[in-house]
Amino acid sequence: MHQKAEFIPLSFTRHAPDEMLALAKSFHAELDRRRTVRHFSDEPVSYSVIEEVVRAASTAPSGAHKQPWTFCAVGDPAIKRRIREAAEAEERINYGGRMSAEWIADLEPFGTDASKPFLDVAPWLIVVFKRAYELDADGHKHQNYYVTESVGIATGLLLAAAHHAGLATLTHTPSPMDFLAKLLGRPANERPYLLIPMGYPAPDCMVPRLTRKPLDQVLVPYH
Repeated sequence: MHQKAEFIPLSFTRHAPDEMLALAKSFHAELDRRRTVRHFSDEPVSYSVIEEVVRAASTAPSGAHKQPWTFCAVGDPAIKRRIREAAEAEERINYGGRMSAEWIADLEPFGTDASKPFLDVAPWLIVVFKRAYELDADGHKHQNYYVTESVGIATGLLLAAAHHAGLATLTHTPSPMDFLAKLLGRPANERPYLLIPMGYPAPDCMVPRLTRKPLDQVLVPYH
């Protein structure tokens, strides 16, 4: 029988309507400056900053508060090199025929290919794992719930927190990603979810000129 949770008063700040709107607009303006970056500087970033970014990500809601995520922060150059080699091996297969012609055509304007130098250059690689289940000390499995949804929310907060702290990121998805669990020696209950280079953008970093979908294409009001 599970013990009933202890309930405490909610810590919540309520704003006046005009202040609420101003805060919402300000937050949007900050996040609208966030861009995916493929050209990183090798300038070091303090591990303390990475800790706080992950701490923010870990405030995400999760099914039954299971918190089914693990964030591996890889700064060791030798491990980053092995990750790059394995990722590029998979990407060469992808570009060589595993990806559809339409997929490759959609990527063509962005100039991406199987070469992934950012995996070497960025000072940190954050490897996000989703925990399919938990194991207790006796080896018994315990179910986690809404794992993909929970980890997706946590990853979104991670990207926002990194941007807020002044760091650039890239959501990289070499497929398949099983090599990440093997290289990092992760347990059987963890599945790779995303590989996120994190650091400062290169001084000469360029990004594509993009426009985001207008609000009327992503928001449907039912007043």
